[in-house]
Amino acid sequence: MKQGVFIIAVSATVLLTSGCAHLPFMHSKSKIPEACLATCGRLKVEPTPYVLTVNITHQSVSLFKNNHFVKQFPCSTSRFGIGQVLDSNCTPLGLHRIAEKIGAGEPAGTVFKARTIVGHTAQPEFADAKITTRIMWLEGLEPGFNQGGNVDTHDRYIYIHGTGDQASIGKPASHGCIHLADADLISLFDLLPRGTLVWISRN
Repeated sequence: MKQGVFIIAVSATVLLTSGCAHLPFMHSKSKIPEACLATCGRLKVEPTPYVLTVNITHQSVSLFKNNHFVKQFPCSTSRFGIGQVLDSNCTPLGLHRIAEKIGAGEPAGTVFKARTIVGHTAQPEFADAKITTRIMWLEGLEPGFNQGGNVDTHDRYIYIHGTGDQASIGKPASHGCIHLADADLISLFDLLPRGTLVWISRN
């Protein structure tokens, strides 16, 4: 190999290696967070084959399969910040599971009120609907923190769901729930069974 060609090849290799170091599967975030696994151990909860993690700081949801990173999606959590208490409109932290799934097979943009279909975002009166497309209703698994009393995630109606305001995805915009873009939400809804663990953390 000529010297000039060799230098170009080496440079390209260094550039690719350097770039790959920032990809999710090349660093510690390629695994389920240790805090999540520690909480599972403390509660004697077996990690499910698929696990979702919600990173509030980065407004992202990550999908793991058998403790290996699969894909990351932008999301929106509460514009009121983090909190566990009823009527706070905040997004709760900690270990959860998908307790119920609502809206299977419905078209993207389907609008729900009290988990009942009431219209579609194509209708002017529902263009900015708050709960659309699919609902994955979360249940907290940590007694006294996100389960029971006035900190019960399920009783607070905390969902992973769609929104009529798709442009807000990627920044805090909800009233406590986790918003996903329609395409991402539908793919996750179809993939994940009830009982799938969801870990919500600040980072």
